[in-house]
Amino acid sequence: MAVPLPNSPLSVPRLRTVTRTQGATEALKNGEVSPHGLALDFEEVPVLVHAFRRMVRELAYDVSEMAVTTYLVAKAHGVRFTALPAFLVRGFHHGAVLVDPESGIREPKDLEGKAVGVNRGYTVTTGVWARAVLAEEYGVDLDKITWVLSGDEHVAAFRPPHHVEPMRGTRGLG
Repeated sequence: MAVPLPNSPLSVPRLRTVTRTQGATEALKNGEVSPHGLALDFEEVPVLVHAFRRMVRELAYDVSEMAVTTYLVAKAHGVRFTALPAFLVRGFHHGAVLVDPESGIREPKDLEGKAVGVNRGYTVTTGVWARAVLAEEYGVDLDKITWVLSGDEHVAAFRPPHHVEPMRGTRGLG
């Protein structure tokens, strides 16, 4: 019986991995840098949030990039996996709220009493940050807004608050 030599490609664990190609991950994905003692088999997922959803619903990968809010909601709903605090993307979400100039909305507090569209699910990171900015920096009462979702949640078990509803019909947010 043949036995693989130590550190040969046959002896290292192969981990099914998904992440976008960018700064911190590009060298791993193109093979310029390789981890010691294991091999990463990268799967390309054109829309990365779809990989987040597959990871939290199916544990589809051994290693997956993931938004911190998706991870926290998944953990709160009993999904058993571990996160490594390596932040691959950092961005400000202050520009995430877009307003139609014809709407009559002139300041953030004007959103109270209105329906506001949310791209994808209620727990998607950009929406969480945008709501925090509205509440903390502008004093908006988030419970006085009806949040209308254009998609479903990554974590299927999550149930949004009473003032959150799915978008009806085929009309999009754009």
